[in-house]
Amino acid sequence: MLEGCKTAKERWGGVHGLIDRWLNERQELLVLYCAIKGLKPYSPRETPMSVKVQAFCQVMMDYCSAGHFEVYKQLVLEAQQYDDGGMELAQKHYPRLEAITEKCVAFNDNYDTAEHCLEKMTDLAGDLSELGELLEERFVMEDELIEALHNVHREIVA
Repeated sequence: MLEGCKTAKERWGGVHGLIDRWLNERQELLVLYCAIKGLKPYSPRETPMSVKVQAFCQVMMDYCSAGHFEVYKQLVLEAQQYDDGGMELAQKHYPRLEAITEKCVAFNDNYDTAEHCLEKMTDLAGDLSELGELLEERFVMEDELIEALHNVHREIVA
């Protein structure tokens, strides 16, 4: 039994740090979102809106990529290891998370350069509002996955 706990700690102990870094990136994403929401397109004394939107897009794509290629993968592996019902939640949420990621990618494609931002500036407020609702939905599902697939095993791993 002790050997099993040691193996669990070795296997899943690093997941906590991965999730912490990912959630810090989420916080950065939210700060950037709030920074561009409601700003005027350009003021001579401020950073141009396009620069702020591009920074937001970069962090959003990093966050989405980390979710899909690192965090979700580790959560699924942990769920499979413990086999306590978490896989059903993952299978329920992943299709919607993928759909939201596609919307994030589409937003990025529309606003990832200064030229794109200028072309779409009149649509930015509406697009940001829609994206904000999708991100909120995404964060709720991700938090549920973290709770069901990782946090419930924290004591075992510790």
